[in-house]
Parts: sequence; C-alpha cells; structure tokens
Amino acid sequence: MATTVTSKGQVTIPKPVREHLGIVPGSKVEFRCAADGSIVIEKADTREPSRFAKLVGIVGPGLSTEEIMAITRGD
Repeated sequence: MATTVTSKGQVTIPKPVREHLGIVPGSKVEFRCAADGSIVIEKADTREPSRFAKLVGIVGPGLSTEEIMAITRGD
C-alpha cells in the first residue's frame, strides 16, 4: 500500500491498516525503527502510568549501605 506525503509531511494511513490497528480519530500512534531498518507503526498505549511508575528514577542513586549503617550507628 502506497500513500503520498503532503507538503506538511502528513500521510493518510490506509483504512485497512487503521482497522487492523484499531486506530480511530483521536488515536495516538507510535513510529519506531526495527532492528532490520524498517519502520513500524503501532497504536500508542495511552493508559496512564501508575503514580509509582511516574516516580521511578527521579530520586537518584541514594545512599550506599555503608552510609546508611554509619547514620544508623551515629558515626
């Protein structure tokens, strides 16, 4: 299936592809490069991440075990 790119860089996703992926007006799609160099289009996962998932990785490495033990012992 071929489609034409507009001057704004837009393309129309063919109806059979939209139906197969469940894409409806307002849906979000993701494009990614596959290992073989091809481009894959997928319906984006729009579920809201949990409140805990949003916090992953924002605190930093934290204290080492030795540092925690020193604080605990009052060193």
